[in-house]
Amino acid sequence: MVDIIHRVGIRSPISKLQAAVSSVEGIAGWLARNTSDHSGAVETVFESPEGQEMGRIGYEIDPKGDRVKWNFTSGPAEWVGTELTFDLSRQGDYAVILFGHRNWRAPSELMAHSSMKWATFLLSLKQYAETGMGEPSPHDRRVGDWS
Repeated sequence: MVDIIHRVGIRSPISKLQAAVSSVEGIAGWLARNTSDHSGAVETVFESPEGQEMGRIGYEIDPKGDRVKWNFTSGPAEWVGTELTFDLSRQGDYAVILFGHRNWRAPSELMAHSSMKWATFLLSLKQYAETGMGEPSPHDRRVGDWS
């Protein structure tokens, strides 16, 4: 198995970050505006600025203390069965997120793209937590021809 990992320091209370990564309202503030809860299963739809659907993912959120985990149930075939982890800790003036998109079956072009996009979305999360305004889809940073 292969993992994507990133680390980011954010000037924010950990409780605010927990809410940002474990609630529909929080996720809509930094990942994708079109995020909804369907009886405990969360669905996020990524859209172009013109409103065209670019992709969608389904996942279950499992918050446990300073770790929040997302288990992917739908989306790109390579994502199904993988999980996101947000490990939160306090280090001085910063809340630190050690992010992982874990359990990829093998490295791939989609994995490389996903790593880059997660980096941009983590910067959006940082901005959201620090200022109240993130850059969620459809206003996310484009990194190439896929999104």
